[in-house]
Amino acid sequence: HWKVLFDQFDPGNTGYISTGKFRNLLESHSSKLDPHKREVLLALADSHADGQICYQDFVNLMSNKRSNSFRQAILQGNRRLCSKALLEEKGLNLSQRLIRHVAYETLPREIDRKWYYDSYTCCPPPWFMVTVTLLEVAFFLYNGVSLGQFVLQVTHPRYLKNSLVYHPQLRAQAWRYLTYIFMHAGIEHLGLNVVLQLLVGVPLEMVHGATRIGLVYVAGVAAGSLAVSVADMTAPVVGSSGGVYALVSAHLANIVMNWSGMKCQFKLLRMAVALICMSMEFGRAVWLRFHPSAYPPCPHPSFVAHLGGVAVGITLGVVVLRNYEQRLQDQSLWWIFVAMYTVFVLFAVFWNIFAYTLLDLKLPPPPW
Repeated sequence: HWKVLFDQFDPGNTGYISTGKFRNLLESHSSKLDPHKREVLLALADSHADGQICYQDFVNLMSNKRSNSFRQAILQGNRRLCSKALLEEKGLNLSQRLIRHVAYETLPREIDRKWYYDSYTCCPPPWFMVTVTLLEVAFFLYNGVSLGQFVLQVTHPRYLKNSLVYHPQLRAQAWRYLTYIFMHAGIEHLGLNVVLQLLVGVPLEMVHGATRIGLVYVAGVAAGSLAVSVADMTAPVVGSSGGVYALVSAHLANIVMNWSGMKCQFKLLRMAVALICMSMEFGRAVWLRFHPSAYPPCPHPSFVAHLGGVAVGITLGVVVLRNYEQRLQDQSLWWIFVAMYTVFVLFAVFWNIFAYTLLDLKLPPPPW
C-alpha cells in the first residue's frame, strides 16, 4: 500500500520524494489524519535540510514507526509549530482526559504527548501490570488462609516451605529467582508494592507498552534475587520490590533528567512522597532482615533485592523511558547497559555455582 502511494510521487523510481511532494501528500490525506499527528509529520518534512525523504523514512512515518533520526527531526521541526498545547483543549470526554493525563505524567516533550494522545487506542490494554498484581494478591490471600496469618506472614514457621520462595539452599531451582515475587512478607509489604506498581506501572505500560515495561520489571526482579545471592548469601528473598523499585526509580530518574519538560502537577511534592514511601519500605525490609528469625538459623528475607531493582531502573529503565516509540537497538547507551546487565548475570551465575563451595559458607538447612 505504501509503495504504491510512494511511487505516485516518485515516477523516476529514485527511492526519494521531495519534502514539497510529501507535504502535498499529507494535504491530500489530511481528512484521514489526526490533527496533532499531521502537525508532527509536517514538522518532520520541514526539518529535512536536504529537501528529500527516502522510502523507508516514509514508511516509518506513515506506519508510526519512529527512529532516532525521527526524534532529532521532530525536535528541530517542533520549533516551527505554534499550535496550542493539549492542556488547552476543551470538550474532552473522560477517556480523552485520562489519556491526556497519562501523557503529561510520563512524557517530557509536548510533541510526544500529542503523538501519544492521537495514537493510543487502549488495544491492548495495560494487561501486564494488572495481571502480575492480581496474581500477587491471589497468592498472598491463599497463603494467608493456609497459614492463618496475614500480617508478617514471613514470621510463620511454615512460610519458607513454599516452593516459590528463593532460598539459598535451593538456589539450583532456577524458577525461584523469579517466582519469589508472588510471596510477600505480609499485608504491609504487599500493600505498598501493589500501590506503587499500579500507580506508576500501569501509566508507564499505557505509554511504553507491555513488552518494554515487562522487560524492565522482570530484569529488576532477576537482578534483585541475583544480587541477594551474591551480597547476602545466607538469606532468602520474597516480594516484588525488585521489579517495583526498577519501575519507580526509572520513572523518578526520568522526571529529574527532564525536569523542565515534565508538566505533571505537584511533581516535587509527589517525588518527595514517592521517595518517603520507598524509604519506609526499604527501612522495614532492613529492620526485618536483622530482626530475630522465626526459623533459626535461617535469617529473615534480605533487603538487597530493592537495591538490585534500583540499579536496573536507573540504567536499563531510564533508557526505555527516555526513548518513547524509538527503536532501542538504535541507542548505543541501550547496548552498553544490556552488556553490563549480561556481565552481572553471568558473574552471579558463576558465583552461585562456585563461590558457595570455595568460601565454605555455612548455609541454613533446607526448609523441609
